[in-house]
Formats: sequence, C-alpha cells, structure tokens
Amino acid sequence: MNIDDNNENQEGRTEHPLEGTESTNPTPVENTGAVNLNPTPPAITPTPDAQWGRNRLDLSPVTNMVDKIKDEMQKVIIGQDEMIDLLLAAIFTHGHVLVEGVPGVAKTLSAKLMAQTVSVGFARIQFTPDLMPTDVVGTNVFNMKDSEFSFNKGPVFSNIVLIDEINRAPAKTQSALFEVMEEYQVTVDGTTYPMDFPFFVVATQNPIEQEGTYKLPEAQLDRFLFKINVEYPNLEEEKAILNRFKSDFRITQSKTVQGVCTAADIKACQELIEQVHIKDELVNYIAAIIHNTRNNGDLFLGASPRASLAILKASKAVAAMNGRDFVTPDDIQFVAYPVLNHRIILTPEREMEGYDTKSVVNDIVKKIEVPR
Repeated sequence: MNIDDNNENQEGRTEHPLEGTESTNPTPVENTGAVNLNPTPPAITPTPDAQWGRNRLDLSPVTNMVDKIKDEMQKVIIGQDEMIDLLLAAIFTHGHVLVEGVPGVAKTLSAKLMAQTVSVGFARIQFTPDLMPTDVVGTNVFNMKDSEFSFNKGPVFSNIVLIDEINRAPAKTQSALFEVMEEYQVTVDGTTYPMDFPFFVVATQNPIEQEGTYKLPEAQLDRFLFKINVEYPNLEEEKAILNRFKSDFRITQSKTVQGVCTAADIKACQELIEQVHIKDELVNYIAAIIHNTRNNGDLFLGASPRASLAILKASKAVAAMNGRDFVTPDDIQFVAYPVLNHRIILTPEREMEGYDTKSVVNDIVKKIEVPR
C-alpha cells in the first residue's frame, strides 16, 4: 500500500510553510554595492503533505508492529496486501472485519495467521444452519454437585474470533453477535459478562454459492468496520504460490509463523493512533461523503453516523501505519469503499442496470471536492 505517492500529483493546493520558516516571497534589495548583513533566507518548499500536519508523534511502535506482522504472515501468504493492511487497520481501531471472496483465496488462512502473530486467545466458529445462539455465547448449566447454575462460556469468549461462513447460520443465531460486536459484552439470564481485550471478529463468506445461506441483517453488517472483497491473485502471484508450496502439500510453513506482539502492544498502538491529527477540513470532507450517500439517487439506503466514525478511525490508522501522525485525503479515499460497500443499498433500478456499490462509492468520492 503506497498511499503517499498519490499526493505528489495533486496540484493547486494552498501550501502552509513549515513551522519556523520565513516568507517565501522576499522583497528585492537594491544593488547599492553594500553587503546585506541580514539576507532573506532561501524559501523552503514544504512537502506535499505539509499542509495536513507535521510528525510530532513517535509512531515507531505502530510501524514496527505492522512490519513484524506482515513479515510473519508473508511467510505463507503471497499477495493480498490490501486485505492484510485492512485487517491491521481494523485491529488497531477496535473494529471487526467481514471478508468476502470465492473459496480458496486464503480468507480463513489469513485470519488464522493474523491470530498466530498476536499472542492472545483464538477461537474458530463454523457457522451452520443448525447452530444455536447458545452454541456461540454459552449457556447456564445446572451443577448437580453444588445444586447451582454456572455459566459455561461459549467460543465467542476469546480475543480473536474467526467466524467461518457466517451467512450459513439463520437470523436467530446471527442475533447472538449483535451485543458482543457492539458493546463487547454478553448478557445471559440478566447477567453481563464483559469480553477481554482485545476482542476482534473476523467473519468470512462466499459471494457465489447462495444455496443454504441467509442474508445478514443490515444491523449486523453495520457492526463490521470493513467488508473486504478478496480478489484472485494475478499471474505472477499464482506462480509464486505454486513454487512455494510445490513441496509442502499440507502448508506446514504456517507453523513457522510466530507471535510478535501482545495485547499490551495493541493497546499502546491504539492509544497512539487516537492522537493522530486530522484537520477540520478533512472532518468536513468525511461528513460530505456520508451525507451524499443519504441523498443519492442511486442508493436506496445511505450510510449511518457509525460509517463516518469508521472512516475517521480507519483513516487515522492508515496514516499511522504509513508513519504519519496526520491524515490526508488519500487516507480517507483508501478506506471509503471498504467502510461503505456493505452499508449502502442500491436502488432496484440500479441493480437491474448492473451497477455495483464500488462504482457508486467511486462516483461519490470523485464528486465531492477534495480539501486543498
């Protein structure tokens, strides 16, 4: 992911000189033969990003962790750089991720490897049509020895939870995730059980095979920070995959992936990312994008305020992952589609015409004037 390179091609911005520099328009001095003892210092041209802020935070804990996690995951995963970046941005902002792609593009494997790089608890839940809510969150069980009920925690009580084929469970089971994904707690028989930090849900689903699946409720989709659409690898990546595993049929290389960070490290990174600066102009830019989704003739349902907060948080995370303590318009544009594509609904007319959410989001982003 190279978000900063795009800024070099954006012209016409009103640039703010760096702090402590003099005017960039010196007054001409008449040539009288005298020596000018106070010459005007040469103009310092600010970098393309100088107008959006200036690095004052030490973001090395974030960038170092990103590099370590990527190095470990890339021992097995080839390509899928955008998916890995978005997974990291989500865990740094206390969000959840829905990964959608055809079978065999490393959706489940990526989630498992991400969990291996973080020294926290991991649980996998395979969603099926007969799965019950108590199979997810747990239930009270009568103890014959003590003659009392005790709560047996379900698999959702972990730090990183992989929900495989999430759309294969009915709405009754999906409802078990509503509270825990938003409030990070589970309430059973009037007793509330908080989740340990961190709590991160990665759900997968197949967009092609729809037989035996259930459409996820809009309220549940809104609880996912991102929906990541995983594409096929390109030709060179396909060759690299074949060469890497031509003598490793069982992918034993995945066992070499080591834990490189802890829950405390994630907490420290989250606190740093919260301090990343975003100018008021960019806050207004986010608001304008979200507002346009609610007044767009192509959309039946626009994005909620949770979406605008998601763009704000995710853009800060992306900036920090690139070593900047300030947000630029490119950060916002990078996360706009993953944040919005599962939260908006096309009108029936646009669906019949073959439109998709990506084209609509891109049109909205192009339509809104970028702050200068």
